[in-house]
Amino acid sequence: MGRIIAIDYGKKRTGIAVSDPMQLIAGGLTALPSVEVVPFLKKYMAGNKVDTFILGEPRQMDYRHSENWDRVVQFGKHLQKTFPGIEIKMVDERFTSVLAHQAMREGGLKKKDRQNKALVDELSATILLQSYLETIKI
Repeated sequence: MGRIIAIDYGKKRTGIAVSDPMQLIAGGLTALPSVEVVPFLKKYMAGNKVDTFILGEPRQMDYRHSENWDRVVQFGKHLQKTFPGIEIKMVDERFTSVLAHQAMREGGLKKKDRQNKALVDELSATILLQSYLETIKI
C-alpha cells in the first residue's frame, strides 16, 4: 500500500501533507513555493510509493468555485501528465485554514508563529488529508 499526498495548492505557496504507508494518519510534509511542487514531488516519489494525490478543492461558503479554482484545475492537469499512474481526487478544502489557525491557537503557539503562512498551509494540507483518511476508513 502506498502513501496518500494532500496538496493545498495556492497562487504563491503550497502546503503538502502525507499519510503513513497504512493510510491511517496524516502528517505535515512541507510548504514551499508553488512553482517547486512538482520537482519536490518527483524527488519525494523516487523513494516513496504514492497511490493517490488529494487536491484541495477551493470553494466558497455557497459551494461556488473560489478565485483559486482555475489555478488548482490547471495544476491538477499538470500533475496528471507528470504522474499518469497516480489517482487524483479533489476534496473540499473549506474551513481547513480556519481549523489550522484554531489548532495553532489551542496548541499554544504565539501570535507571531501563528502568522507564519507556510505553517498554516502545511497544517491545512494535513487537516485536509486527515479528514479524507477518516472518510475512506468508514
